[in-house]
Amino acid sequence: MLQQTRVAAVIPYYERFLETFPDPASLACARETNLLTMWSGLGYYSRARNLQKASAQIQAAGAFPRDYAALLQLPGIGTYTAAAIASIAFDLPHAVVDGNVRRVIARLMNDGAADTQVWADRLLDQHAPGIWNQAVMELGATICLPRAPLCQDCPVAAHCLAKQAGTQAALPPKKFKRETERLQRTLLFIERRGRILLMPSTRVPGFWDLPEPFKGARTTKPLGEFTHTITHRRYHFTVLAARVVDVPETCRWSSEALPVSTTAVKALRIAYNTG
Repeated sequence: MLQQTRVAAVIPYYERFLETFPDPASLACARETNLLTMWSGLGYYSRARNLQKASAQIQAAGAFPRDYAALLQLPGIGTYTAAAIASIAFDLPHAVVDGNVRRVIARLMNDGAADTQVWADRLLDQHAPGIWNQAVMELGATICLPRAPLCQDCPVAAHCLAKQAGTQAALPPKKFKRETERLQRTLLFIERRGRILLMPSTRVPGFWDLPEPFKGARTTKPLGEFTHTITHRRYHFTVLAARVVDVPETCRWSSEALPVSTTAVKALRIAYNTG
C-alpha cells in the first residue's frame, strides 16, 4: 500500500484491510469485487490484484518465502520490495534502492549517473542490513531532500562530495516530465427508486463509474464540476442529472457496495450535496 502512496493516506486503509483479510487464506479466496472495494481510493489497483495472487501463492506453498530469490517469485514483488522484506524481516544482506536512496548516493558520490545499486550494495552494513536500509531511506526522506537539502543536519555531510563541490541542488538530474494532457468528460447521475445507474469504468478496470452520455439518456440539469488527475492526465468532469429511456446492456442499477472509481465517488458526492 505504501508504494506510490503517502503513509497518512494508507493507515486507515491498512487497518480496515487487515480486519477484513487477516491472513493469506482469507485474501486468497476473496471476491475481486470485495478486494477492490477495500482498495478503492488508493489507486494503482494492480497492487491489490498482485497482493491477492501472492497470497494464493503463499497459501499454496504453506509458508511465506524467507529468501530474496523466492520473494522475487511473488506477484507484484520487485527488487526494491524483495530487498526491503529480506533485510528488514529476515536480516539478509540486500540493499534497497528507492528514490531516496538514489538521491543520497548521487549526492554522496557527486555523480548523477552513479550506479545506485552497485554503491548501495558496497556501502551496506552486512551485520545490520535492515537498520542500514531504513536509515538511508530515512536520511533521504527527512534530510537529503529533493529541494533545499538540510546539509547542516546531515550525519554524513563530511563525506558528501556534492556538498564539497556545492552541486547538491543539481543532483540527481531531473527526469523528463510528461506534458499534462487535459481532458473534458461528462458524467450522468441517473437515479431510480434509490438505485444508481453504473457502468464498467473505462479508466479503472474492475471498477464501476457513472455513465457518460449515451443514446437513450436525457439530461435534466447540471449538478457540478470537479477535476481529477491520473499520472499525466488531468480530467475536468461535469456532472449532469439525467433520465433514461433505454439502458445499455453493460450498465447496472445498483444500491449494493460495488467497487466504484474515485471519480464516481466525487461525482456522487456532488450529486447528493446538490440534490
